Amino acid sequence: MSGAAFGKVAVLMGGPSAEREVSLMSGRGVLAALREKGVDAHPFDPSERDLWDLKRDGYARAFIALHGRFGEDGTVQGALEALGIPYTGSGVMASALAMDKWRTKLVWLACGIPTPAYRIVDATTDWSRVVAELGLPLIVKPAREGSTLGITRITGPDPAALAAAHALAARHDALVLVEAFVAGQELTASIVSGRALPLIRIEAPRGNYDYHSKYFSDETKYFCPAGLPEDVEMEIRTTCLRAFDVIGCTGWGRVDLILRSDGTYSLLEVNTSPGMTGHSLVPMAAKAAGMSYADLCVEILRGAHVG
Repeated sequence: MSGAAFGKVAVLMGGPSAEREVSLMSGRGVLAALREKGVDAHPFDPSERDLWDLKRDGYARAFIALHGRFGEDGTVQGALEALGIPYTGSGVMASALAMDKWRTKLVWLACGIPTPAYRIVDATTDWSRVVAELGLPLIVKPAREGSTLGITRITGPDPAALAAAHALAARHDALVLVEAFVAGQELTASIVSGRALPLIRIEAPRGNYDYHSKYFSDETKYFCPAGLPEDVEMEIRTTCLRAFDVIGCTGWGRVDLILRSDGTYSLLEVNTSPGMTGHSLVPMAAKAAGMSYADLCVEILRGAHVG
């Protein structure tokens, strides 16, 4: 398809979530890339304009560059379906499910896909029991948030520290998840149009791949190719593609995981609207696969759908 054949395209960016700042960065990059390819693309911030304007103003497609709640949890997807406007990425059900790390785990475990042991906790939880069952360290995080927001790593059995970690996570989401910490290499698999791209290995400062390290730090190191034996790489990519598919995801996304020193691995989560900034991982993997940033944006846009 030529750029003009896509019609008038809205790049949805910004939005009301805690990840608004990163979404604006992603959206600006996508907007420039689509225009470079001759697409009639325009910025559209749903926190500043009514979604009905998309229909009124004749938009033919929407590229979702929103992150977090509203943009990545099925909400905007459902609105676009009601308007009859094709959009990029996963549909309503898969977006909502992937945003919920607990229910994603339930599906993965039912399908034999490895993921860290976990517990759902609240303010009344017996923390000594959680430590006894899961061991240390632990990761405490909101079940329905992204970009490592609200996450705490706990290294000791202090109930006060665990309660504080729960309180921090609960500020982002009433549903809080505690996971057994998995030590190993941090990897991510990008999925585009039914294909798992080369894995990326991430080395963050002090081993802490947090919000700052993801989007703003120049200290974080990325390796693509990841430096794994070919058979290990292909097995992991196959598993990640299956994990993406069983959630019902389509179009594009990213699966994050940890590879242990003994060769086993655990999948952490699916991102159905990953970052598209200068530090983002999907463009990095696409480049390793021979696809430019602009071509990646067009490929994602080509998959826009309704339902």
